[in-house]
Amino acid sequence: MTEGREATLYRMVLPDHTCPFGVRARALLEQAGFDVDDRILDTRDAVDAFKDEHGVDTTPQIFIDGERIGGSDDLERYLADA
Repeated sequence: MTEGREATLYRMVLPDHTCPFGVRARALLEQAGFDVDDRILDTRDAVDAFKDEHGVDTTPQIFIDGERIGGSDDLERYLADA
């Protein structure tokens, strides 16, 4: 059951590009009943620093209950198994 649970979503929204996978991840979380803490990475430096800090190659990245789920494809699998 996901109702009332919180998820933290880190996604890229640059002046000239909004990552469609981040938009998809937010929609999936909201449809599943999660309260979403939407953390926007709004510069290339912020995106690169986030990826370096977390040792990941891509955004978005989703965290649920402090656990990194992964990107939007990983989230889709997580929700299907929930």
